[in-house]
Amino acid sequence: MKTEYLLVLGAILVFPMIFSWLMPLRLYRHPRAMILSIAIVSGVYWIWDIIATARGHWAFNPSYVLDARVLGMPVEEWLFFPVIAFVSVFTHEAVRFVIGRMERK
Repeated sequence: MKTEYLLVLGAILVFPMIFSWLMPLRLYRHPRAMILSIAIVSGVYWIWDIIATARGHWAFNPSYVLDARVLGMPVEEWLFFPVIAFVSVFTHEAVRFVIGRMERK
C-alpha cells in the first residue's frame, strides 16, 4: 500500500495532537521556540538523510511510499523528522506535567 509510511506518521501524530490540546501543557506557550527547535533538528537530519540516500546507504521501498519525491526522498521522509521532533517535545512536556502533578499531591 503506497500510503503506508504516511499512515504510520499520521498514527504517530494522532495521540500527541489530541492530547496537546486537551492537557494543560506548556507546549504552545512559546510557539516560535518550538518551531525553531523542530526546524533545527529536522534541518540537520534532512541534510544527513539526503546525503545518505544519495550515497545509497538506504532506500525507500516504492510499494510503501507515495511517488512524490524531493531531492530523491519521498515526501513522507521529509515529514518524518518534524513529526518525531514534535512528538518528542510533546512527550517531554507530558512527562513534566505528570511529574508536577504527582509532586503536588
